[in-house]
Amino acid sequence: MGKELLSVGLLFGGESAEHEVSIVSARAIAKHLDSSAFRAVPIGVARNGVWVVLGDPFARLANGEMPERGEYPFLPLEKGAEQTSAPDVIFNVIHGAGGEDGQIQGYLEMLKIPCTGAGRLCQGAAMDKWMAKRVWESEGLPVTPYLGITEDRWKLNPQGFIDQCLTLGTPVFVKPANSGSSIGIEKVTLAEDLKSAVDNAFRYDRRVLVEKGLDVREIEVAVLGGADPIVSMPGEVLVAGEFYDFADKYLDGKSQTQIPADLQDDMAQSIRNMALQAFLSLDGYGLARVDFFVERNTNHIYLNEINTIPGFTSISMFPKLIEAAGVPYKDQLTTLIGLAVDRQRQTAGKQVGFKSGSQWFR
Repeated sequence: MGKELLSVGLLFGGESAEHEVSIVSARAIAKHLDSSAFRAVPIGVARNGVWVVLGDPFARLANGEMPERGEYPFLPLEKGAEQTSAPDVIFNVIHGAGGEDGQIQGYLEMLKIPCTGAGRLCQGAAMDKWMAKRVWESEGLPVTPYLGITEDRWKLNPQGFIDQCLTLGTPVFVKPANSGSSIGIEKVTLAEDLKSAVDNAFRYDRRVLVEKGLDVREIEVAVLGGADPIVSMPGEVLVAGEFYDFADKYLDGKSQTQIPADLQDDMAQSIRNMALQAFLSLDGYGLARVDFFVERNTNHIYLNEINTIPGFTSISMFPKLIEAAGVPYKDQLTTLIGLAVDRQRQTAGKQVGFKSGSQWFR
């Protein structure tokens, strides 16, 4: 009689703009998961937020299905699947809003189901590029010059914010504070185009960031682990277009990656140290890809952003970087599942309740 396999719920899809990327990542993980230790249980989240577990969730999401939600108001499961058993651990592959911003982490914490990756605090702060920069600034880490604004403040005085942004010079990059895969980002070279770019970014989020445009190399570092994580050597994205946008990442395939990046040893080590500090300062756990800019004419290093649920597709930098650090793809998945179980055990051991010993509340 063989050992009982740990059931791993591959949670993918979601309502965010990165729905399609998530499907591809989850398929890759399902293919490489160690079948001698784990049983993959695909759980697709349709574009309407309903969790799809019946039949083939991969095919159903790829076909754009949006099933009816079940009859239990506190469960996101599709109708007819309300009695589905929960897996032993969730492998979260939902990129972007809903999966990478603390929402799903909080829900699974209430259900006491282990989940890969960092907790609510890290996910929420890391997903919000504006908030992450503010944390890193407090740590003394160098970030790209930027300005941020909420939608409410923008409506009160759009011209005032535009005037502020022009002090950054041109070009600038306008981006939703909470988004990924370069969705909603525009490069603006003319002042008269700034308002429409900010308006467009507000289609995706109520918080928007405007960053100074620099002539840079794009450098990325992968981090895997807990208190003493593996920090990869830096890799470089050799961008084919104006910047590394969605089409360049996933559709055209013109950009290339170089691992390790062609950097002086001291600069590579400095970037690795910054990546670790950026990860730990946000209470990082499990995994992250930390992205940097190196200005071409000065070699100045800027911390750009952190991705706490990076892509796991065949072209994704995170698994490539960690493989180059000596950890094969399959072992990366096993490590992340083990870390999730360990963190849940640690959390379960903490005291939560309190009794005063009096009857005052009655």
